[in-house]
Amino acid sequence: MEMIKPGDILVVASTAPCTDGYFGELFANNGTALGLKGVVLDVCARDAADLKRIGIPVWSRGINSKGTVKETLGSVNVPVIVGGQLITPGDTIIADDDGVTVVPLERTEHALEGSRKRSKEEDEKRIKFKQGILGLDVYDMRPKLEEYGLTYYEDLQDYKDSL
Repeated sequence: MEMIKPGDILVVASTAPCTDGYFGELFANNGTALGLKGVVLDVCARDAADLKRIGIPVWSRGINSKGTVKETLGSVNVPVIVGGQLITPGDTIIADDDGVTVVPLERTEHALEGSRKRSKEEDEKRIKFKQGILGLDVYDMRPKLEEYGLTYYEDLQDYKDSL
């Protein structure tokens, strides 16, 4: 915690498989006071209700009330593997309710440009979907489906008659 800077995302992995609750309410209070913006754990968290109340977003392997011992040395500001993905200090962490992704620091600007473009395109599609336009038309899928030989039938009898 002594290395946390405002805006940081804490990323924690263990060197051996573990399901203990590495991060809980006490660390959350301390972290938010230091400017911590979120936590990504390749282990479990604990004190789920308190974490929600404090308002710090935490992504973890699960929730486990069993805490950890405070006697084991660890490494700080080193590359770690979380969810099979290499994360290096300084990488950009992007997370929401659907999950977490990491963008290597040197690719952050490129990823930001791409995400802005995609967001704009999705805003345009969202308007069309809200107007009732079908995905088949929004994504211009009809010609490809016709090329593949898709046949529409009005009803079951129409299908039987085609056989």
